[in-house]
Amino acid sequence: MAASIDHHHLPRPRIQGARLLIVVSPYYRQIAEGLVTGARAVIQSAGGEADLAEVPGALEIPTAIALAARRDLYDGYVALGCVVRGETTHYDTVCNDSSRGLTLLGLQGHCIGNGILTVENLAQAEVRADPQGQNKGGGAAAAALHLIALKRRWDRV
Repeated sequence: MAASIDHHHLPRPRIQGARLLIVVSPYYRQIAEGLVTGARAVIQSAGGEADLAEVPGALEIPTAIALAARRDLYDGYVALGCVVRGETTHYDTVCNDSSRGLTLLGLQGHCIGNGILTVENLAQAEVRADPQGQNKGGGAAAAALHLIALKRRWDRV
């Protein structure tokens, strides 16, 4: 009965002047657009700014973030895309390797919100990508903002 569980959401930090890079795979264009819209809204409401970079697929998202991180232009990153289960094990590879790449970058000190949807079908993706619904793009942006706030707080100590 997971539907009856009340989820707690941390208050979103206000980070005036934070610069984030949204890296998105537009393979499923409509889904990607919803995720980006949600992410941009959350970043703007927190006082931040966002640039956008598109890559071919979810596997390229960690690489693009790593390349951008070398330039030290951004405070944080938002990874957005959608992987839909198909008939082969390629789904598992893409889900696991994109997630692992983002985790490794995070462990190196980069503030990353992971909004790569991993779903069974497009109907599930549509619900999660809706900026007025579950807004997983916004959730990924909020996660990046929380990490930026923590990093800034700890950098002052």
